[in-house]
Amino acid sequence: MGVSVPDVYAALQTLFGSLYVSQYNKYGRVWQVILQAEPEFREKPEDIQNIYVRQKAGEMVPLSSIVTTDYVTGPDLLPRFNGFMAAKITGDADTGFSSGQSISVMEEVANQVMPDGFTYSWSGQAFEEKKSSGSSAIVFVFALVMVFLILAAQYEQWSLPLAVITAVPFGIFGALVAVWLRGMENDVYFQIGLVTLIGLSAKNAILIVEFAEIKYNEGLSPFDAALEAARLRLRPILMTSLSFILGAMPLVLASGAGAAARHSIGTGIIGGMVGATSLALFFVPLFYFIVITIKEKVSKKKPDKGDDTSAAETPAKAGEVD
Repeated sequence: MGVSVPDVYAALQTLFGSLYVSQYNKYGRVWQVILQAEPEFREKPEDIQNIYVRQKAGEMVPLSSIVTTDYVTGPDLLPRFNGFMAAKITGDADTGFSSGQSISVMEEVANQVMPDGFTYSWSGQAFEEKKSSGSSAIVFVFALVMVFLILAAQYEQWSLPLAVITAVPFGIFGALVAVWLRGMENDVYFQIGLVTLIGLSAKNAILIVEFAEIKYNEGLSPFDAALEAARLRLRPILMTSLSFILGAMPLVLASGAGAAARHSIGTGIIGGMVGATSLALFFVPLFYFIVITIKEKVSKKKPDKGDDTSAAETPAKAGEVD
């Protein structure tokens, strides 16, 4: 009848099974297009008579004229995982919930409803996420330590980097508030933005601390040096921060495939820069004043190594009168 066997199997697979044909972007996510007949048209073997396949001459031939069905016995499909019989469950997080929350809920439900002798295990992306859970905090701490050590090498002292690092919590606070206001979750992309905020927040603090140290070395008091540095660096800090915020706005307003990831990064770093600019601008000079004041008090308590001998310990020469 001019019908090839692969065409017959393709028609059965597509309508009785399923066939991936394409994908499209919507709501910032990638959706798959699966071709499949409606359930009521693929429930019985007799539904084959409703399927047609094209022959070589271009005519449509019903499969019922070239295919017969019989009931036979045979082994069921037994899926296995790590050598054990298993049932595969695939899911995704609902809007407003992170994948970590979904994994935790699935584990709680499994522990409650699974009978004795049954257990669960993760695979694919969930397995990788469970394996790498908690590593973001370690990365953040190492990034903070690295910035501190670089600043310590730059200033050749340990006190000034402390004043610079105090700006980082304000940036993190601004990022958390921005994500909370937009109803977004704490995902891996937001955590990448937090690591970026360490350098961005320290950048504004460096502008203040650097000039405060210059003014302090010129003879101003710690308070006057901090106040003068905040006044001199106000405009550069605002200009650089606003330029960065405007440059990151396309991430917040992104659309299409991968837009959700760009929203997380953009919202976090913009909120962090707003917090680091508005709050740290007032608190970094204060912390500089506190650090320098403590440093002066500590240095005054240390004895002067050059005064090893005193006038009383020096033996009087002949003819000298004390």
